[in-house]
Amino acid sequence: MEKGKFVNFETKVIHEGYDAMKHYGSLAPPIFQTSTFTFETAQQGERRFSGEEEGYIYSRLGNPTVKMLEDRMAALENGEAALAFGSGMAAVSAVLLALTKAGDHILCSQGVYGCTFGLLQMMDEKYNILHDFSPMQTKKQLLEAILPETACIYVETPINPTMKLVDLQMVAEVGKEKGIPVVVDNTFCSPYLQNPLSLGCDIVIHSATKYICGHGDVIAGLVIGTKEFIGEVAMTTQKDIGGIISPFDAWLLLRGLKSLPVRMDRHCENTRKLADYLITHPKVNYIYYPGHEQDSEYEIAQKQMRKPGGMISFSLKGNKETAQAFMNELKLIKIAVSLGDAETLIQHPATMTHAVVPKDAREKMGIDDTLLRLSVGLESWEDIRDDIEQALNKVD
Repeated sequence: MEKGKFVNFETKVIHEGYDAMKHYGSLAPPIFQTSTFTFETAQQGERRFSGEEEGYIYSRLGNPTVKMLEDRMAALENGEAALAFGSGMAAVSAVLLALTKAGDHILCSQGVYGCTFGLLQMMDEKYNILHDFSPMQTKKQLLEAILPETACIYVETPINPTMKLVDLQMVAEVGKEKGIPVVVDNTFCSPYLQNPLSLGCDIVIHSATKYICGHGDVIAGLVIGTKEFIGEVAMTTQKDIGGIISPFDAWLLLRGLKSLPVRMDRHCENTRKLADYLITHPKVNYIYYPGHEQDSEYEIAQKQMRKPGGMISFSLKGNKETAQAFMNELKLIKIAVSLGDAETLIQHPATMTHAVVPKDAREKMGIDDTLLRLSVGLESWEDIRDDIEQALNKVD
């Protein structure tokens, strides 16, 4: 097998983009913890700055450890190239700023992460870049929402935190028909469960803080797309705004990626069992989980996701105080935002991740005061279930 030409995902996450023999035989990739790189001559420096010669200049413009991560992520998402950022929101903002100008319009899925919502509001208020939300349930509905000024279509699927799904192939077909790039936040799935580029979409974003890392110790973002688009972002919104990742954080993500398939299988297995438990519990109003056959999103999940994922959202009977009292009674499960960690995490979207979203807009997204979002960890699923059970027993 030719080095670097790996077919299977489980092999790519471990080996893609790294040749130990080029680094003194080191099994683990080295960390190039440097701010700048030296040139052999002044002329070489001139050639690199002019683009006549490839090579590293300054770590804001490129770093070997970061490049290893970017090459591996591009391969995992079936893209041509990737860029790593200092946070998921640095990645989101870099992409949206690269795609838009004053007077443009962004069409978004019905729900988005709270900070993405805040960014869209700021772009509207400060730069006259407008946005609208659409359920994107049918091609007709999507076409009717597109304006002459629409510069990109931005999709979360599954949507945070309602787990609503968008048919990516359908959206990609509309995007191609209208000549509008389709951007997908793939954070909830990771490239192991879903590959939007293979479904016809143009750009993929990850908050690498989540499943890519898997250990709750890195803040990072990733963007994957064509070489042309990634090159444009690298030399504009990333270079000039500067939301870069550190070499050490890139190294931690490379380490986390090696166990991604194993972790995702366990996340998904635990989540399915907990969904079966929660859906029949008398104190639970409803759950959002696309892995159940009766769920309205099940058909789309079967079409574009390898497994239904490691997230559940569920509503308790009662009110906000009931939901918060339940959270306070949990012992094993940690109250925290973020997701994709080894630990099971729970949060209250209406007052935490989506607190910035006005109440009426939250309710349109399907986020009420009784909704809780559970990121299912790698613990024994029985221990997670027992913790939920004892907490539910203590609230009315």
